[in-house]
Amino acid sequence: MQTIANARDVTMAQVALAWVLSNPVVAAPIVGASAPHHLDDATAALTLTLSGQEHITLTVPYTPRQPTGF
Repeated sequence: MQTIANARDVTMAQVALAWVLSNPVVAAPIVGASAPHHLDDATAALTLTLSGQEHITLTVPYTPRQPTGF
């Protein structure tokens, strides 16, 4: 994530949120903001489109998990 963020000159939070938003099953990510720059990152992620290779790079190490606690 850091490599992609550095190459794009954006924050890792923006890359992470852009990745979450690119998932077709996510209607709206839950974004908690405890500082003003968190909102800046969230809104900037809306216009950040990851390339196919960037998406693969971020997705390969991810292990999906079933929701718990219901």
